[in-house]
Amino acid sequence: MTNVTDIIKHMERNPKSIRFNDLCKVCTEYFGEPRQSGSSHKVYKTPWHGDPRVNIQNFKGKAKPYQVKQVLQAISRLEKNHD
Repeated sequence: MTNVTDIIKHMERNPKSIRFNDLCKVCTEYFGEPRQSGSSHKVYKTPWHGDPRVNIQNFKGKAKPYQVKQVLQAISRLEKNHD
């Protein structure tokens, strides 16, 4: 089982090869359970309005690269706000 830190490092190196389940694991760790998950999308709540959004979509078992980048931006912003 891969831990969240390793997944994030992989996301930063190559956002095109991230498994959707790994991205879900990272999002749940940072943002809690998704507020919407009944469709092909999972939407996670952030403490701010607007971008970066945390709305991810399963595409044949992979995460979409632009959504991986949005999650990385959201994590960065979240960590900045905690400092």
